[in-house]
Amino acid sequence: MKPATDLTYQKPLITQGWLRALLFQIFYLVFFLGVSMFIVLFTPASKKNIQIESGSIASSFMLFSVSLLAIVSIALVAAFRKIIDRQSFSSLGFKFLPHIKDAFAGLFTGVFLLLAAAILMVLNKNLSWTFSEIHFTELFLSFVLMLLVAFYEELVFRGYLLNNLLQSLNQRNALCISALLFALAHLGNPGIGFIGVFNIFLAGLLLGINYIFTKNLWFGIFLHFSWNFFQGPVLGFQVSGIVLKSVLSQQTCGSVLITGGSFGLEASLLTSVLFLLAIGFFYVAYKKKFTPDTVK
Repeated sequence: MKPATDLTYQKPLITQGWLRALLFQIFYLVFFLGVSMFIVLFTPASKKNIQIESGSIASSFMLFSVSLLAIVSIALVAAFRKIIDRQSFSSLGFKFLPHIKDAFAGLFTGVFLLLAAAILMVLNKNLSWTFSEIHFTELFLSFVLMLLVAFYEELVFRGYLLNNLLQSLNQRNALCISALLFALAHLGNPGIGFIGVFNIFLAGLLLGINYIFTKNLWFGIFLHFSWNFFQGPVLGFQVSGIVLKSVLSQQTCGSVLITGGSFGLEASLLTSVLFLLAIGFFYVAYKKKFTPDTVK
């Protein structure tokens, strides 16, 4: 009698995980640039001018742009997962109920880190706030946009790239490479500098730590969303150099090494310290809690 086989598993079309990740990254870059050019070329000049002058991401133009990028990203991941990986899309890490604690840990971590940085800046007299007029439609659209960005970026950089890198590399190298790719993807953001790139790299490490132990996306999605949404539309910081309409209007003063300058909080040395502390905390916590799937 022949032994039973796992009919849900098929050998990938390309056996090396790092090569699948590289091929996907090339396709993703080409498609991302293509969609970006399409948006620029086929968006009426009047809408682009309004967007620049208002500095608001919560608009029909940005909703269309982010939605299009999200659709293309999800479709590309789904195609690679089916054709190249020969695995289901859901196997990338979408089980929610078994990981609900991780999801809320991500959500509250984003809020905690933001409040810690903001309180330190206020105490150091680098930051003050005044209330702005609340536009609930803009706030809701910002909520949707930040959720879309968090979902498709986590799907791409943790769900697909980190997932495949872990099949060829040890945890540390796979996590660092995926975080580096995440940082490089933000090089086109306005006002970015060395500290901004470094902090986004650290953010990539923090967003991926849970994934290397659980292979689940919800910690990263909730952390990514809470950091972006409460940073920009609520507390009034720039989000990776992008100015948003917000509930609180802020005034900053002092060294740009603390305030982050035109790139916002993500270019602050305070963020560097807080991210490093959070990375150390979660790595130690998950190392004690989980047995790694990949140890090399």
